[in-house]
Amino acid sequence: MTTRNAKTLPDWVRYGVFWHVYPLGFCGADIRPQGRREFHGRGLDSIIEWLPYMRDLGASGLLLGPIFESASHGYDTLDHMHVDVRLGGDAAFDRLIAACRDMGFSVVLDGVFNHVSRRHPAVQAALDEASGTLAPQENPWHGLVKAGTDGEGAPTLDVFEGHGDLVDLDHTSDATVAYVANVMNHWLDRGASGWRLDAAYAVPAPFWARTLPQVMSAHPYSWVFGEVIHGDYPRIVADSTMDSVTQYELWKSIRHALQSDNFFELDWNLTRHNAFLDTFIPQTFIGNHDVTRIVSEIGAGRAALALAVLMTVGGVPSIYYGDEQGYVGVKEDRLGGDDDIRPKFPDTPEQLSRLGEPMYRLHQALIALRRRNPWLLDARVEKDVLENRRFVYRSVAADGHTHLRVELSVEREPAFSISDAGGTVLYRY
Repeated sequence: MTTRNAKTLPDWVRYGVFWHVYPLGFCGADIRPQGRREFHGRGLDSIIEWLPYMRDLGASGLLLGPIFESASHGYDTLDHMHVDVRLGGDAAFDRLIAACRDMGFSVVLDGVFNHVSRRHPAVQAALDEASGTLAPQENPWHGLVKAGTDGEGAPTLDVFEGHGDLVDLDHTSDATVAYVANVMNHWLDRGASGWRLDAAYAVPAPFWARTLPQVMSAHPYSWVFGEVIHGDYPRIVADSTMDSVTQYELWKSIRHALQSDNFFELDWNLTRHNAFLDTFIPQTFIGNHDVTRIVSEIGAGRAALALAVLMTVGGVPSIYYGDEQGYVGVKEDRLGGDDDIRPKFPDTPEQLSRLGEPMYRLHQALIALRRRNPWLLDARVEKDVLENRRFVYRSVAADGHTHLRVELSVEREPAFSISDAGGTVLYRY
């Protein structure tokens, strides 16, 4: 399968700016239920109340975190074929999809296909098979999880990054290929538009290369990108047949350059970003469900400059819910350490604090600017001035003529301006 470029991506992706929501947090679900997992009155339906807000922000679609039945935080899946009861179940998904369709929004789902919860029925079945208490032909999950025994005959499982509750799927198995393709096609049939592949970096590329063509042949207008933190992005895209990967290199360099008054670091990574654009269109962001909030990291003023970069360089950008309100939150390496960055949102936009309005207006303006200049999808960056605390670059369209001039400065107060090719200032901060 050939990697799609700026001209061959579906229009909903080419013109896309996504609002990234972590549903279990947004809806206020019990992330660590002690007993039975239950619905407490707010599920995916509660996102419907926020669709006009998302429209006014300028976003074109929802990028949802995990929504399927899981033991706790969504990344420990129990059942890929049903929406979590804590989120209102399958019917709530159908209502959200219908509401999004009515407003012209696309919906991208989070596919956790590297691992499952230790409580997933395939895990116990694999252990029973390894112990000889279950015959392979009697195991409806045969091949999905690989179990073995140690030197003393005790059962063993491969787990994700040392997390005993997250058991790896067997990505060498035909059964796993068929299972994942079936799950992806099922939810695309039901109204989703695309997929984010969680922990795609941990899955062998040949697995994706066997699975994704089955999805793309059934849904040629879908879009699939993988969570990849580091590595040879173009090679990973080519070998896996994914459309794109998460541009963590750019995320890191934007934050660190503004934190350390070192625009040379940002320039270096934008040069790499240019090269990536020769192969694929990266998925870009300055915040997500796994990292400390941008405002907590570098302050509101410099976060404004980070947003200016995000909205003026190539890629398919997403805004993490709350960042557009200047939310703060620190990720910590402990149990519950993600809670601060995955908050419950109010019932309605009217209940938001007015303190977030300036950041919201800035997001509105810069998203609008980007959507008025859709050629930015694969624009290349050319530097004009590069100093530690001042950086001027041009984002140049593929035609080589159209461009935006972006000037960033942290010499005094954080400031930026964006001008068109004729010198007219389009936005100044």
